[in-house]
Amino acid sequence: MINSIRNTVLSTLNKNNYGYISPADFNLYAKQAQLEVYDEYFSNYNKTINMENMRRSGNDYADIGQALSETMEYFLTSNFLIKSTTNNFFIPSITTTGDEAYMISRLSVYSTLIINSTNTSVLSVSLIDSSADFITLGVQVGDIVSNGTTNQVTTVVNVVNATTLLLSQDIFGVTGISYFIYSAANIKDSEKVSAGKITMLNNSMLTAPSLLFPAYTQESSVYRVYPTSISNPGQIQATYFRYPKDPKWTYVTLLGGEPSFDQSQPDYQDFEMPAEDEFKLITKILQYCGISIRELQVVNYAMGKEQREQPTFSQQQ
Repeated sequence: MINSIRNTVLSTLNKNNYGYISPADFNLYAKQAQLEVYDEYFSNYNKTINMENMRRSGNDYADIGQALSETMEYFLTSNFLIKSTTNNFFIPSITTTGDEAYMISRLSVYSTLIINSTNTSVLSVSLIDSSADFITLGVQVGDIVSNGTTNQVTTVVNVVNATTLLLSQDIFGVTGISYFIYSAANIKDSEKVSAGKITMLNNSMLTAPSLLFPAYTQESSVYRVYPTSISNPGQIQATYFRYPKDPKWTYVTLLGGEPSFDQSQPDYQDFEMPAEDEFKLITKILQYCGISIRELQVVNYAMGKEQREQPTFSQQQ
């Protein structure tokens, strides 16, 4: 999609010799345009729900809310959070989870600790502890296994025997590493509260957060989870809407000619928007281009096209 959009943008600009947009500038404008379209999904979904409540929205093929939710859920993901200190866990970020959170949907707590011990041997994608009895402890397929040193988290694929577990990822490279195993069957949703309210809750015998009813606050770049006993790697899993990846049009340079599109480059990234949003991306990029080349006519043309666009499933209603 990104090459088609760039060709359309350049064709529109070159029609009247308005100017040329470099690949670097195009990538910057593409990023901003995609963020605009992404942000509109949530505001449009809110408007669609309000329309449904007023009985002004259709169903079946006219169910705009369903189409919007399916588009939004493409960006819904889950990741275990990296422990910071004690009961603090870093919020999703490029450095911790590989992406950034636009909006947290739920913060889940694995409350039942099955075992906390140390591995005694190393085998690829396995956890071996000669002092444990995983069968007697009731370890099941799908249970959560975390490395207490690296904060890496994986799941149990198979209980091989009493002392060996087959894992979905290889997170134990040496012996003597502490590990935690949590039951996947006992998971609780944590309630977000304000920093001012959490003190009152903690001081009350009736409303204090517990493993049955955990709570959390957001402070700077961490989530502080209560009760404070929730402090181990693999205990907190966040489900959230992530930001789309930054689009990047990659190319190879031709001597004496235009750059040639090359999607085999390692940093290539297409738009993550559905095909129906291609027109919206083009018009938004043209607006940025018009501002860049100080050509009001280009800006007005793009804004006019955007206003006259026929409503679609991702369009404001």
